[in-house]
Amino acid sequence: MEFNQYDTNALLYITNRPPLVFTEGQGMWLTDHNGKRYLDWLQGWAVNCLGHSPACIQEALTAQAKKVINPSPAFYNEPTIKLASMLTQHSCFDRVFFANSGAEANEGAIKLARKWGKLHKNAAGENRYEIITFDHSFHGRTLATMSASGKEGWDTMFAPQVPGFPKAHLNDLASVEALITDKTVAVMLEPVQGEGGVIPSSKEFMQGLRALTSKHGVLLIVDEVQAGMGRTGKLFAYELSDIEPDIMTLGKGIGGGVPLAALLCKEAYACFEPGDQGGTYNGNPLMTAVGIAVLETLLAPGFLQSVIDKGNYLKAGLLKLCDQHGLEGERGEGLLRALKLGSPIGPKIVELARDMAPTGLLLNSPRPDLLRFMPALNLSLQEIDQMLEMLSAVIKQVKA
Repeated sequence: MEFNQYDTNALLYITNRPPLVFTEGQGMWLTDHNGKRYLDWLQGWAVNCLGHSPACIQEALTAQAKKVINPSPAFYNEPTIKLASMLTQHSCFDRVFFANSGAEANEGAIKLARKWGKLHKNAAGENRYEIITFDHSFHGRTLATMSASGKEGWDTMFAPQVPGFPKAHLNDLASVEALITDKTVAVMLEPVQGEGGVIPSSKEFMQGLRALTSKHGVLLIVDEVQAGMGRTGKLFAYELSDIEPDIMTLGKGIGGGVPLAALLCKEAYACFEPGDQGGTYNGNPLMTAVGIAVLETLLAPGFLQSVIDKGNYLKAGLLKLCDQHGLEGERGEGLLRALKLGSPIGPKIVELARDMAPTGLLLNSPRPDLLRFMPALNLSLQEIDQMLEMLSAVIKQVKA
């Protein structure tokens, strides 16, 4: 079927999309409207942590859809209670609020911190509301989360920004301390900056940040929308640093492909009152039933270790590409990794890889000089090898 037979004009134009329509997906593979197959290393920007259409998600959706889909968040439902209990049992947190997207979860974290700052005023009796965030960070596309983000150019989009988000430098503790005032209520960061170029926070920085925030009576919020749910080889990325944050947000992988996110907090900071927070679909049993299936898979014996092993295998392969093609290097944690290209050839690599025949390769270039890799956590070593071989051929073509 020709692409021009699809009428795409009804869609609001928000991004440049290639002229193909995906019709099927399984595991690491997608198939378009012409039957061409693609090895997918985007996986919906780390959303499909178990790949496309995994059996456990199909089964969870089918079984729950036969019971109840949406009884309203004004009432309890079984999947939501169970998933919340599983998350608190396997983390340092006590309370969970379910949302539909990472941006919504982060918006909730901002509201929760500001509510806590209103209840715990500074010495002058004023509300504390400022949340220190970081250069190159990404927290979502609502007005508040865009203001919290340190993405270049976003400070002038949809102006004026929501106030109260001074920016520090990642892995620079002094830059954080310099911004703490009597208005500061929290520090918020991604343990691994994803959209910013897969930049990990060092263990020393995270531990220093925990000590600094505790010293000043400031909350520590970790945005694990991309780095959480097994992506780094730990169930939650904060575990890499042996610390306990006060608030955490989850998204993307928690739903394995369906709209699900979560805001978690310790009991001492669970200060929302009725009417402060809500949402038509929060705690939807159809989505939380999927979350249970995803979490049970991640918690299966050996699964997280396999993520570490595959991450190390991918790292070795990327370093080999660096040696072969004179690239700058690689970085990341687990199966969230980046290849530093050393020149702005990323978009061209993405285009040529997608258009390869007979099989395409789907890649992501969040910065022109970098590629980001976010495969399914249960991919095979053979699929890693296949990607590396295809990518090597494309790099050679671009550099020719």
